[in-house]
Amino acid sequence: MHGVYVPSSRLVNLELFRQINKMALKKNGFIPSSAPEELKKVLVAVASVWGDTIEDMEEFHVFPLKGAMTNEVFQINWPTNHGDLHQKVLVRVYGKGVEVFFNRDDEIRTFECMSELGQGPRLLGRFSDGRIEEFIHARTLSVADLRDPEISSLIAAKLREFNNLDMPGPKNVLLWERLRTWLSQAKRFCSPSTAKEFGLDGLEEEISILEKELTQGYQEIGFCHNDLQYGNIMMDEETRVITLIDYEYASYNPVAYDLANHFCEMAANYHSETPHILDYSIYPDLEERQRFISAYLASSGNEYSDAEVEQLLSDAEKYTLANHLFWGLWGIISGHVNKIDFNYLEYARQRFQQYWLTKPLLLSS
Repeated sequence: MHGVYVPSSRLVNLELFRQINKMALKKNGFIPSSAPEELKKVLVAVASVWGDTIEDMEEFHVFPLKGAMTNEVFQINWPTNHGDLHQKVLVRVYGKGVEVFFNRDDEIRTFECMSELGQGPRLLGRFSDGRIEEFIHARTLSVADLRDPEISSLIAAKLREFNNLDMPGPKNVLLWERLRTWLSQAKRFCSPSTAKEFGLDGLEEEISILEKELTQGYQEIGFCHNDLQYGNIMMDEETRVITLIDYEYASYNPVAYDLANHFCEMAANYHSETPHILDYSIYPDLEERQRFISAYLASSGNEYSDAEVEQLLSDAEKYTLANHLFWGLWGIISGHVNKIDFNYLEYARQRFQQYWLTKPLLLSS
């Protein structure tokens, strides 16, 4: 699939795009011919690059994709002129208010760089509040896939490759700065009662404690995904090639933190009837975590020792504390700015509960 950048003259207003999606869904997944002209131009321009002539907007089929919690994501199909059944693209509409979490220009640069490195989908077009991406012909993993030893080893190897990427820009650890920024944002959005419930006034000290306890000179710093949940991992069923997607939160951090995040995500099922509920009884046990870290280290082709596995395992467990604060603060802020149907505050509540429950077990002081 060949990518094309749709010029800014074809930018689409977010509200118009949302209206289109509502109309499209009411019309059994078709974009009606009454759709605003600018949206038609974006889609027709992308289709024309592949030699497809679109004469009727009802040739575009729209399918909402579930599981996204920062953006709204849609698959759009249309019949091709080449004999293939359908061409596909993915349309990502940026979530309202999520600019408090990251710089969108930086995120787009990361996305473009990942595309150039062959690590992710190609950027096909952009509009003011979203973009059109290559549709990857692979399967999005399920929560159960993370527990499959073979698939887990493939994920570990891919994460190692991702962490080793040499990305442009500063290579400083962003975790602690981001936590403090999000804490300030959470305090700004919260009512006094909510701030008291989550103990926000005392979190600055908690962040400082974690930074002091967890930062060690020997730790490897790498380019981290920071959001490696199953919905951000895709696998080609034929080649077994793993692709990591969605880089909004990616930055340089200790690689132990990226491992910690992935382990924590194994307690989540975002496609259940209660997607905000976390089940820490299924958090990966010691053997499963050791196996993942061993596969992670082995994938580089270098020799590694049991002591290295145990050290990285220990560091990752401690970094789960920072991860709970990270996504806990994210949940509080999202509950005030994001309109996606997800119980963000209850999700945040569980993350903070897990932080206070495990902190005495993981920190020596």
